[in-house]
Amino acid sequence: MASSATVAIAEDDPAIRELLLHHLEREGFAPLPITDGLAALRAARNVADLLLLDIGLPGLDGFEVLRTLRREGRAIPVVVVTARAEEIDRVIGLEMGADDYVCKPFSPRELVARIKALLRRSSRGAVRALEETPVRRFGRLEVDEAAREARVDSRTVALKPREFDLLLELVAHEGIALTRERLIERVWGADFDGDERTIDVHVRRLRAKLEEEAGLAPSLQTVRGYGYRFRGALPAT
Repeated sequence: MASSATVAIAEDDPAIRELLLHHLEREGFAPLPITDGLAALRAARNVADLLLLDIGLPGLDGFEVLRTLRREGRAIPVVVVTARAEEIDRVIGLEMGADDYVCKPFSPRELVARIKALLRRSSRGAVRALEETPVRRFGRLEVDEAAREARVDSRTVALKPREFDLLLELVAHEGIALTRERLIERVWGADFDGDERTIDVHVRRLRAKLEEEAGLAPSLQTVRGYGYRFRGALPAT
């Protein structure tokens, strides 16, 4: 995985949080500072590629965040960073599904090296997972990344390559609003110099094919003044 990966820093100590921000930004990561357990859980579910998790967070503590993520089957790499150096805390954290455990005070350079190693392993695991389960299912809608097909009730919906790429980007971030700029960069490429409203045209085509022709309930939602969001396709009424 590239070093531009998003690393959520769930740490309520501002000095440590700023230290981690500085070192991660210098290494080319996209750090996301977080100060409480609920925000850590949301970030791990939706946007982060890796979670640096302090145990003593307000709201949900780190152990509860970790327990919830693993109970939900989420495989995001988690590095527990804590002042609790007792062996029992390390054992509990690792048994609950932490991928690594770092005690304060720590070496920022060593921590960054551990993050890079975990992301490399995570990236290889994601490739294997894609090979094993390449189909995303949302009710009657299936999006098969390996075959580059969208199917409704097992019947293929005829999508052009850009339409499929746009749908894939949206369903991969189900429930998250994505800006037009983000969609352009991910689907058309950073060097695209056309009108960003081309996104609107492609969304209209997707809606026509999925909702009008195939009969799915509306699932491609407009976020006014921002972009678009995918909500799991439900059966039409």
